[in-house]
Amino acid sequence: MDFNDLMAGPPPTLLPEDPAAAALAAGDEPRAVVVAHPESPLAWAVLAEGALAEGTDDVVGYAFARVGYHRSLDLLRRNGWKGHGPVPWDHVPNRGFLRALAALTKAAAAIGETAEEERCGQFLRDSSPEAYDALM
Repeated sequence: MDFNDLMAGPPPTLLPEDPAAAALAAGDEPRAVVVAHPESPLAWAVLAEGALAEGTDDVVGYAFARVGYHRSLDLLRRNGWKGHGPVPWDHVPNRGFLRALAALTKAAAAIGETAEEERCGQFLRDSSPEAYDALM
């Protein structure tokens, strides 16, 4: 008889390669990459990070991050995620989700949405402490 370890929690979620990763790595303009790959959490995360770094429109950064976050949730669910569990930073295709979540955390702080900032920050920490340390 084989017994599952019920205390171990869910297995890590490992996302597939992001379709926009190569274009972004090649230096393509992020808005053009989003148009070509609107399903890409990484492309939306890059747009959000850029908008937040410019500091000219935190609402736009928040909107980009929110789209990346929701695209990520869809992708996570399609790949076996059940609403919780590890999403390891060291698996590079997971970084689009983790970066979008970090950007949403920062954007929520920038617009004064404290409850969302705290919720997203905790979600990032729970998903990947390494990502939290690297991104926050």
